[in-house]
Parts: sequence; structure tokens; C-alpha cells
Amino acid sequence: MPTNDYANLLNLVDFSKDADLVTAIAQDYQSGEILMVANMNRDSLNKTLSSGEVVYWSRSRQKLWHKGEESGNVQRVKEIYLDCDGDAVLIKVEQVGDAACHTGKRSCFFRRLENGQAIDVGVQVFDPEEVYKK
Repeated sequence: MPTNDYANLLNLVDFSKDADLVTAIAQDYQSGEILMVANMNRDSLNKTLSSGEVVYWSRSRQKLWHKGEESGNVQRVKEIYLDCDGDAVLIKVEQVGDAACHTGKRSCFFRRLENGQAIDVGVQVFDPEEVYKK
């Protein structure tokens, strides 16, 4: 999905509202499943546009984070949408490796609230202790 006119798109995004970050929602482009929510700054969005793979900004690590850099579970960009205010992006992706969550689950949204309980309904794709060796 890389395009040659990144500057034009970057100028449409409003990074001014939240510490120069925007909310980024990753959605499986085929199934419509929401995989994860993260943050992007101007540099991470620019790298995403130029490479065709999603790069986020990690607030906890205070650095760029190429999704899948450790696990191999990269996200290939298929389409990008901006919300009406320009302060959130929806990135439709091909999730390579089947797991979007650092817990090894397919999606970060694996806990369904039911009768006051959080029920794990997620699909475990990999063991994070084996992949991250932490």
C-alpha cells in the first residue's frame, strides 16, 4: 500500500491533541476483526507509509516499534483511513504470523466481559516466553 505522496497524507493527520500522538487501530483487512490499538507519531506513520509495514510509537519504551520486530508477526498495510477529526487512523492490515498481541493471542481484544467477569475467549497462537525470551 505504499504511496509516493506521504507529505500530503501526513498533513491531514492532527498530531497536536495528545503529545504529538494519534490513536492507531489495526484491523484485519479480510475478516474485519480488530487486532489491536496503539499510538503513532509523525515519524512512525511516515515509516509505515514508506515501508508498507506498520510501525508504531511505543509510549512505554519511548521509541519507534516496527510491529513484529521480535516475534516476526508483522502487519502489512492494505488500506489506511483517517477519522473525521484527523486524530485517529484505522489501518487495515494483513496480519502475518496470525498473532497481533504480545501475549501470543490473535487479537489484543481477547477478554469478553460477561456477568461481571472477564472471560478469556482468545486464540493462543504462540507462547510469549518462548518468542520474547524474557
